[in-house]
Amino acid sequence: MRLVVGVSGGSGIPYALSVLRALHGLGVETHLIVSSGAKRVMSAEGGPQLSDLTALASVTHEDRDLAASVASGSFRTDGMLVVPCSAGTLAKVAHGFADNLLSRAAHVTLKERRRLVLVVREDPLPRPMLENMLKVFDAGATVMTASPGFYHSPGSVEELLHFVTARVLDQFGLDVPGFRRWGEAP
Repeated sequence: MRLVVGVSGGSGIPYALSVLRALHGLGVETHLIVSSGAKRVMSAEGGPQLSDLTALASVTHEDRDLAASVASGSFRTDGMLVVPCSAGTLAKVAHGFADNLLSRAAHVTLKERRRLVLVVREDPLPRPMLENMLKVFDAGATVMTASPGFYHSPGSVEELLHFVTARVLDQFGLDVPGFRRWGEAP
């Protein structure tokens, strides 16, 4: 399997790291795109850094490289996910504004009718953002929120991240080891 993983400027880079760790562990080929906004968030939040993400990716693309392989529909992938997906990236995808590689790759994913999952992490949700969520949904994307469940009695932040990671990767038919589903025995 080959997936494009976009990381945009919304707070929540630990979600991206968790997803990349899981994909790496599952042997999935990943093409990572980190936006300039995400790089600023990494610096401000002091959590996972760019080197932590790139160490887990199969290939890393510069966000300004609109000639990268993932910018073309002829480059086959099994889909794309953006985690976290900022309000700005959501708006670009909703309106087909492909001014960087991340938004171009998302555009290509939609035009090729491949699975696109956008994991938003922002509250409260203003009307323009809700409208953009509906636009991308209508275009074929799946919109998810980075909202972990609690029925599995998480004991750490890592377990909360693992929950969201597992639910996101469910969208691609991938099973994350150690994820307990509702109704399953511990």
